[in-house]
Amino acid sequence: MLPQATITSLPEAFRAVKDMGLYDETRWDGGYRAATRDALKRILEQRMRGGVDAHLDQMARQGVYDRRNGSYPRGLLTELGAIELAVPRTRAYSAARTLETYARRAPHVNAMILSCFTLGLSTRKVARALLPVLGEPVSRSCVSRVAATLDAAVEAFHRRPLSNRYRALVFDGVVLARKTGMGARRRPVLVALGIRPDGKKEVIDFMQAPAESAAAWETFLRILYARGLTGAGVKLICVDGGTGLAAALPVVYPGIPVQRCWAHKSRNVLDKVKKKDREAVKRGLRAVWDAANLVQARAAARRFQARWEKTYPAAVACLRRDLDELLAFYTFKEAVWRKTTRTTNAIERRFREVRRRTRPMGVFSDRTSVERILYAVFMNENKNQGSAAPFSLTQLS
Repeated sequence: MLPQATITSLPEAFRAVKDMGLYDETRWDGGYRAATRDALKRILEQRMRGGVDAHLDQMARQGVYDRRNGSYPRGLLTELGAIELAVPRTRAYSAARTLETYARRAPHVNAMILSCFTLGLSTRKVARALLPVLGEPVSRSCVSRVAATLDAAVEAFHRRPLSNRYRALVFDGVVLARKTGMGARRRPVLVALGIRPDGKKEVIDFMQAPAESAAAWETFLRILYARGLTGAGVKLICVDGGTGLAAALPVVYPGIPVQRCWAHKSRNVLDKVKKKDREAVKRGLRAVWDAANLVQARAAARRFQARWEKTYPAAVACLRRDLDELLAFYTFKEAVWRKTTRTTNAIERRFREVRRRTRPMGVFSDRTSVERILYAVFMNENKNQGSAAPFSLTQLS
């Protein structure tokens, strides 16, 4: 006779189900799904009855009187569907504690709901997406309640102490649409990204603002400074050239060189050039930012001016006006750091991910929904980089 394995816990049961390949939707025939759900129900109820027995035994040994007091129904939503449990209790003890962190939904189900939400699905689409897995619809209110578990993590993220562990900082804003008392409005979110000495990039924080004004940027920068990001050890701050940020940086972070983004500047210069000359002008710009050192970069800028000033004086003036800030990245000797800091591409890549995730959502309903999705997207990006994510989604499930 073959030995029989005894499954005594819900995680063990799920592992057994996965080992049998029953999570393949094409194989859920012959009543396997319902039978497995019933088996999980029996396992849980048996464990809860055992918990009550152990409690009563302990109370008896301590000379404390307690007795059974019936049971009450409690629902648990699992990957196999909903299970209605009869939770036994005594006068002083509820066996629901046996469920530990499973609460009313198994934590992996909460994680699935959060994953769908952060991938850009609306609450209505989340319900449809999980229907084949759970075997029953998930209400929009249920999805909203699970998403609300992000709120505490978002708040803690915004309040956590910061440290000066970055070699470079990048500041920029991304614009999102959300509902206001005056209808749908597009509002910027100010974002700070740090580049650590090991080259890993980390979204430090973000703040919703009415505009990318000097006042808004100064408020955001002062908050970061007060929390510990004083700029010590930072060799360079990279920006896109917005006037509001340019005005706020010297107030909060004086003395740190500012690098203007070459990608933005190149587009501005090329906008002033006829299409037939753009490739030649682009080569001239590349000779400046791809020079071996600062001396050669300035020589390339002079050649660019001599070549194009008569034909495109506005384009040359556009480059010459910000040349010092465009060449600030030469403060780094390492080629990899020059490449990393001469543009705001590091933060722009995260903005592209934000737009990809938020495009299906359209207009956000309120500030809270903006906070949740940005936090989830940015933390996922930090995790992918291997930079510390102090409040990961796994801790919320």
